[in-house]
Amino acid sequence: MEYEVRYYFKKSRYEDIVSRLKNIKDLNMNDRCYEKTLQYDHPDQKDSFYSKEIDARFRIRITKNDKETKCKISFKKRLNDTIKKDVNKEEEKEVNFDYNDYDNLIYILENVIKMKLIESYERYRTTFTNDDVEISLDEYPFGLALEIESKRNSDIDSNNIIKYWVNVLGLNIKDAYRLSWDDKYTSLCKEQNIKSYKNVTFDKKMPEIRDDLWK
Repeated sequence: MEYEVRYYFKKSRYEDIVSRLKNIKDLNMNDRCYEKTLQYDHPDQKDSFYSKEIDARFRIRITKNDKETKCKISFKKRLNDTIKKDVNKEEEKEVNFDYNDYDNLIYILENVIKMKLIESYERYRTTFTNDDVEISLDEYPFGLALEIESKRNSDIDSNNIIKYWVNVLGLNIKDAYRLSWDDKYTSLCKEQNIKSYKNVTFDKKMPEIRDDLWK
């Protein structure tokens, strides 16, 4: 299981957020990485991951910086009670694979299994970690996301850990955004009357997050 909460901020808060996290002695700052994520759907529409009954995401992701390149497959599924409590609890399975196999994997998914590419996005991610928590600062083309994820695998421990760090960062657990990045992006496009794209990249015209949870 995965336990997490997520908050969105406007781009101008980047330096402030990094400074806040760097000044917390209990956290270790990791290298900033570029990520490209492809999201596919099941080849049989009756088993679509995007249906309300399944409500899941199947993702292929490349993560790279000057030191290394990593790839993984992940399947993430909302549960019936995902948003009934303060902390998101979701099913997630991951498989790491060699970057040299990336092109062959995409070929098999699209041409053999016949999975359909639904959407993709790029972002930069910087993580701040210790034994209990991973806090990720994600730079999307439309704004910033701050994700607080427990490294523990029990309801009680994970909820307590996440609420503790929400308080440390001066946030309110009730202000967390409960849906996926694509839900946030789509809603921003509608609010700001901007064309939405299936491939969300930094070179396209994007909406912007304008609200601010920190004063």
